[in-house]
Amino acid sequence: MKNDKKKQLKNQYRVNEQIHIREVRVVSDNGSEVMPTRQALNMAREQGVDLVEISPNAQPPVCRLIDYSKFLYQQKKHQKEMKQKQVKVEVKEIRFGPQTDEHDYQFKLKHAKEFLTDGNKVRAYVFFRGRSILFKEQGEVLLLRFANDLEELGKVEQMPKLEGKKMFLYIAPKKSGVAKKSQQKRDREEAEAAEKAAVKAQKEAGAKAHGTLADVKGGEALKKLAENK
Repeated sequence: MKNDKKKQLKNQYRVNEQIHIREVRVVSDNGSEVMPTRQALNMAREQGVDLVEISPNAQPPVCRLIDYSKFLYQQKKHQKEMKQKQVKVEVKEIRFGPQTDEHDYQFKLKHAKEFLTDGNKVRAYVFFRGRSILFKEQGEVLLLRFANDLEELGKVEQMPKLEGKKMFLYIAPKKSGVAKKSQQKRDREEAEAAEKAAVKAQKEAGAKAHGTLADVKGGEALKKLAENK
């Protein structure tokens, strides 16, 4: 399974001679530049690295000059970090009796609020022992009250339902945990970030060139003014 994932990640990007497009945008820490793919490949060889296509759908495709093995290692590390940050939703149980007193009810209500706030689901149930099954209507009323008292934090996934000697109520948090992103979505976001960085660098380079030209023109104007005097 691990080898399959590694192979899938490795085949996700076109590298070096696998890039058949005529020209690419090469992004680096110093900015970006559009150039013929052959020129980019020559640069990669000169630097002892690989030409890696990170955004194939851009016009032109965005590439980086980087050691491909190092690149794959960084991608794998990033995936592992994202997986660790994902919030695991747990189901917390709250147990009631058919004749739970008010103090016990408030105590369990407080815990349920904490569970929902933390992004966990709550499975509340009333346990009917022996002849207490005769009070199932009381149990249902209790669970409906419980759901109503938690409506600001949770939403009912399943209304009170009797299963054997237990009546269950399922409540999910309104504010769920961090949604798990697919690898494809993460790659797309990274590619978009790389494209934005490239556009920003290009704009900054253009603004800098414009500013230099303005300085030159300003200097020439001052020089002519001084000569006229």
